[in-house]
Amino acid sequence: MSGKYVTFGEIMLRLKSPERQRFFQSPVLEATFGGGEANVAVSLSFFGDDVSFVSAVPDNAIGEGCLRELMKYGVDISAINKVKDSRLGVYYLETGANQRPSLVVYDRSGSAISNAKPSDFDFDGIMKDAKWFHVTGITPAISQSAADCALSAMKAARKAGAKVSIDLNYRKKLWKYGKSAVEVMRELTKYADVVIANEEDIQKCLGIEADSDVTSGELDTKVYQKLAEEVKKEFSNVSVVAITLRESKSADRNGWSAALSGKTGFYLSRHYDITDIVDRVGGGDSFAAGIIHALSHSDDEQYAINFAVAASCLKHSIDGDFNLTRLSEVEALCKGDGSGRVQR
Repeated sequence: MSGKYVTFGEIMLRLKSPERQRFFQSPVLEATFGGGEANVAVSLSFFGDDVSFVSAVPDNAIGEGCLRELMKYGVDISAINKVKDSRLGVYYLETGANQRPSLVVYDRSGSAISNAKPSDFDFDGIMKDAKWFHVTGITPAISQSAADCALSAMKAARKAGAKVSIDLNYRKKLWKYGKSAVEVMRELTKYADVVIANEEDIQKCLGIEADSDVTSGELDTKVYQKLAEEVKKEFSNVSVVAITLRESKSADRNGWSAALSGKTGFYLSRHYDITDIVDRVGGGDSFAAGIIHALSHSDDEQYAINFAVAASCLKHSIDGDFNLTRLSEVEALCKGDGSGRVQR
């Protein structure tokens, strides 16, 4: 299936305390960029895919720096609007350690993308050569107008014949403009072919309950099979549901695997015990990119879920939002090479 991949959403300035320090334990904050759909775009570019990121950034030095960062990683920025007298959203990250969890503080009100309207983008033109469109539940949580943009983009993608995926990505701190996550996300999900989520996302965004305890560290895969079947039952347009299964032992150690309910059956991935996590932010986005890449290049759904989990496993070793992992590295891990030995 020829064509380009398109993602739509907000990219932010990421300000992180150094190493495992608390906020302002030192006077330094490390500045990079990141955001759900931008992270997916960069991952797809590293896999060798032709990808375009659609967004809005301020027409100033910060916005220019953001655009240069995306271009550096091979992402097409031609559909990103530069908006005068606006701002880039910011998120602050304090990385946890042991039993102290990581902490995220958002500063996104009034950002360029939160004020964007569907008429600001030529979605029909943008989707003309698209084979896959991706959005997350983070963007619709920012504002009503951002949710309207996401819906318009999804409709244009379906009209163009592209596959559409949505990563539900529930963020409690963002839903503040008067509509519930369930109200907005159920409408968006009506236009998706592929749903990506964890069990909390499905409950909070779609109102479909799961009999599980996300804090116990133990997983019952039958629960997730039933959960995926319920999503597909309520949304007949959805053909694939991919669910990440994270076992949070501590901030430094997670069990990591996933399940996929697809067109040909229910599949469980290989399980990874990830220790000494460098940065788990963006792990879900790298999983989404893995699912998108694998399903668009192969009909093997077992391979797709294994590829996505391997890609996101490797992301946990990389600082920053972006998964700077090459296709060959993911394929090597899929084949069982997880020794970490020096490649000479």
